[in-house]
Amino acid sequence: MTDGDGRTTHKARLWQRLRKFAPWFLLGAACLWSLAALLLLVARWVDPPTTAVHIERRLQAFVHQAPYHERYTFIPLSQISPNLQHAVIAAEDGRFYQHDGFDWHQIEIAAGEDWEGGRSRGASTLTQQLVKNLFFGTGRSILRKGAEATLVPVAEFVLGKQRILEIYLNVVEWGPGIYGADAACRSYYGTTARNIDRDQAARLAAILPAPLKRRPARMNQYSTLILLRMRQMGW
Repeated sequence: MTDGDGRTTHKARLWQRLRKFAPWFLLGAACLWSLAALLLLVARWVDPPTTAVHIERRLQAFVHQAPYHERYTFIPLSQISPNLQHAVIAAEDGRFYQHDGFDWHQIEIAAGEDWEGGRSRGASTLTQQLVKNLFFGTGRSILRKGAEATLVPVAEFVLGKQRILEIYLNVVEWGPGIYGADAACRSYYGTTARNIDRDQAARLAAILPAPLKRRPARMNQYSTLILLRMRQMGW
């Protein structure tokens, strides 16, 4: 048998193995997707006890044998100041109440900037970020993006805007071991989420893109921009 025949036989065997395991892979993926969709439905009434990001940070601390203290208390949206609600929306997702989970306008802008070789702007909505935080952690991959995209419409349908905002503000990472509005307000300003003022809220919103590196006290320029956006949106 020639080398060419051997390579052909090897490829044929590999293809047969892939065809054999493909249905099981698809079945497993379908089961995981269904479980995530079910958890989103449950989250309509039950506050998430943890998220993929929380678990990821605990594992990172364990692997690196680093100290880790998690601060996470879920509070109702009514106990979070409108200042902070509005600041986060203005900073992260200005069309939150208008889109269906995807902000196609911002996606188009980001794609255009990337095509032109400029610095790509983030276009993820609060719903997309929530799905990522709950199920996928901080990793980036095409498969993760694809799975996230299929769960975003489910989140919009079963949760609704107010519940999405409530869960997001409570689970999002705001610093090392700091998760949610209550922990962030108490850690950085020694006050409750109900009593946070406009400037403090804008500074907290400003660190969301890089919560492990940024600190509210340093966010002078970006927080000013967020306050401007809030005024432009009527807040």
